[in-house]
Amino acid sequence: MITRRQFLQSSAASLALAGFPIHGVTKDLPTGNIVVIILEGGMDGLAAVPPLGDPDLERARKGLISANPITLNPFFGLHPSLGGFARMLNDGEASIVHATAFPYTKRSHFEGQNVIQTGNMTPYASKSGWLGRSLELAGLPGRAYSMDMPLLIRGEAELDNYYPAHLRGSIDPTNMLTDQLSQYHGSIIGDAFTKVGQKHEEKAKFIARDPVSLAKHAGARLSDPLGPSVAVIKVSEFDTHAGQGADTGMHYEQLAEVDDIMIALKSSLGAQFKDTVILTLTEFGRTVKMNGSTGTDHGYGSAGLLAGGLLKGGKVITQWPGLGKRDRFEERDLQSTIDYRSVCAACIEAAFGLDHDLIADKIFYTPKLERVYDHLFA
Repeated sequence: MITRRQFLQSSAASLALAGFPIHGVTKDLPTGNIVVIILEGGMDGLAAVPPLGDPDLERARKGLISANPITLNPFFGLHPSLGGFARMLNDGEASIVHATAFPYTKRSHFEGQNVIQTGNMTPYASKSGWLGRSLELAGLPGRAYSMDMPLLIRGEAELDNYYPAHLRGSIDPTNMLTDQLSQYHGSIIGDAFTKVGQKHEEKAKFIARDPVSLAKHAGARLSDPLGPSVAVIKVSEFDTHAGQGADTGMHYEQLAEVDDIMIALKSSLGAQFKDTVILTLTEFGRTVKMNGSTGTDHGYGSAGLLAGGLLKGGKVITQWPGLGKRDRFEERDLQSTIDYRSVCAACIEAAFGLDHDLIADKIFYTPKLERVYDHLFA
C-alpha cells in the first residue's frame, strides 16, 4: 500500500529551472543563484516558527503547538521537523522573516498564488512573473527547463521552455518525423517543428519526481557554471483546514519535506551554496485561532524561511505585532508588518547585483518599496 507521504512525493511537487546563459549573447553575468520553494496552500507561520514568548499563542491554539520545539531565542522557537534548517540557522546560513506577507488580503488561493508569482497586487493583471522580469534585467533570460512553466519565471519577452518526455523510446529519439513536418509546413509552423527536433537532441535521463530528488537535481544544475541561475520547486498540501497536527499530522509532514529540500539543496549545490539564496513563498498564512476541526483557515501574515551562503544569517527578522485579538488583522489573523516583496527584492539585489530602486520600480511596480537588504545580507 502506498503511504500518504509517498503519494505526496509522487504527485505534489514540480521543478523548473531558468536563466540558462545564451552563449555569445550573455556576458559578464551575475554569479548568484535564487531558489524559490513555493508552498502552495498557505503555510502556517505560527506553527513553523512559533512565538513561544507571546502569551496569546497558547490561549488561541493550544492543540497546535509542538511539545518539543527547537529554541531559537527567548521569544521564538522552531518546529522540530525543521532540524536541518535549524542547523543552518546556527551556522549563520539561514534566517527567518516573521509576520510577513505580500500585501494581498482576500484569502483566495488562486488570486494569492497569482499575486505572489507576478508581484503585481492586482490579481491576473500581469502575464509575467517577478523572477522572470529579474532574469531579463540581469541579462539572463535563456531557456526554462519545465513542462509547465511557472508564472513566476515568465518574462515580458517570449521565453522558450523544454521538458523532455519519458515515454518509451524518448530517451534516444529520432528527428525523422520533425524533419518531415518541418519540410512539409515550411515558414512559421515549420520553424516550430525544427525547434522541437533540436530539443529532442538534448537527451535528459533525469526522471525523478519526488521533491528531494528534484532539489538534488536543481542544486547540481545550479552548481554548473553554464547551468541555470534560478530554480523553482513547488510543494503543495499546505491548506490545513482539518487535522493540522503539531508533532504528527499533515503540517508536520509538509514542514519535514521543506527541511529535506533545504538539506538536499545545500548538499547538491556544493561550493555554489555560498553564492545562493533560497527562499520560501506562500500565498498567505493561517488564522491565529484553531478551528473546530483542529485545523486553521486562510489567514494573512506568515513566516518566510531563507537559506544560503549569501545571507548574513542566524536571525529572526520581525516587527512583532502581537497575537491579542486587537493586534490581529481583522481580529483573526497574524498581522503582516513586513512586505515580503521587500524580502524578494533584497534576494534579487544580492544574487543578481541589481539596484534596489530599479527592482522596486521595474519588477514590483512599487517605487517606494522598503529596502531590507541590510537586515538580511549585510
